Amino acid sequence: MSRVPVDPAIAAVLELMNDPDAPQIHQLGPAEARELFKSFAVGGDGAPTPVRSVTDRTIPGPAGEVPVRVVVPEVETPTGVLVWIHGGGFVIGDLDTSESTARRLAAGAGCVVVSVDYRLAPEHKAPAAFDDSWAATCWVAENRTQLGLAADAPMAVGGDSAGGNLSALVAVRSVEAGGPELALQLLVYPATDLATEYPSRSANGTGYFLSTDTMNWFGEQYLAVGTDPGDPSISPMFVAPATLAGVAPALVLVAGYDPLVDEGRAYADRLSEAGATVELLEFPSMIHGFFQMGAITPVALEAADEATAALRAAFSG
Repeated sequence: MSRVPVDPAIAAVLELMNDPDAPQIHQLGPAEARELFKSFAVGGDGAPTPVRSVTDRTIPGPAGEVPVRVVVPEVETPTGVLVWIHGGGFVIGDLDTSESTARRLAAGAGCVVVSVDYRLAPEHKAPAAFDDSWAATCWVAENRTQLGLAADAPMAVGGDSAGGNLSALVAVRSVEAGGPELALQLLVYPATDLATEYPSRSANGTGYFLSTDTMNWFGEQYLAVGTDPGDPSISPMFVAPATLAGVAPALVLVAGYDPLVDEGRAYADRLSEAGATVELLEFPSMIHGFFQMGAITPVALEAADEATAALRAAFSG
């Protein structure tokens, strides 16, 4: 069955990205890769979405202070709080590259968003990124009043790509630990299975922004030698069904030309089979990273609208 074509606006961007002289993330060192990604990501979503305030602070983490960015919407009473965990293959990305998304979600859902600047690989191998994300989630749960919310205000967790992986793992840990209770897990083209070669990894692995070579490079940076990529603490796909049955309701967004599309679908199926509540939304003409391309394609804005509608519904009970 034939696929719908790549969105024309996205295709124009891909033409520039696929210039043989353009630098590729996997050909760089981590520091250079981070700067390249920041130059692309910051501004790709258009003018900043207006919000009441954006504040940086640190919170206690397992290996020192964890930087976070608190985005407060222009509403009298926020609907709840979202812990947002950015993508970037566990190697790149930061509070700046994820701010446009945090602003859009905060404004659209009327919720406070706390973005987490977790430790990056290869300086900090797995499970450092998860440990910081979990610590931030627990801190938010225990300090909602510091964020201008009621102590029992509803919470959600979400992230894109690697952040989707970490968000799914946070939702799992919240079941295993008996809390905090989460109203929603928002998984945007999540990396759910670091061990399996799904067909989309090769079919979409060249020419669509996120390449197979880059994914392999990310994995090499993130996992220490000897680490099993199929460990349930690394890949949520392998979490026991009995645990998945109790996770927060999930909204999973996938892109048709993303190497990760198959595992996003597979994880949604696994959640459903386990008895969890899950909704899968597919954007067949999109590539990995499109959620942050509001200045390039209106489909990114449509996806954000779907995400904020799900957050509002989850926070309203």
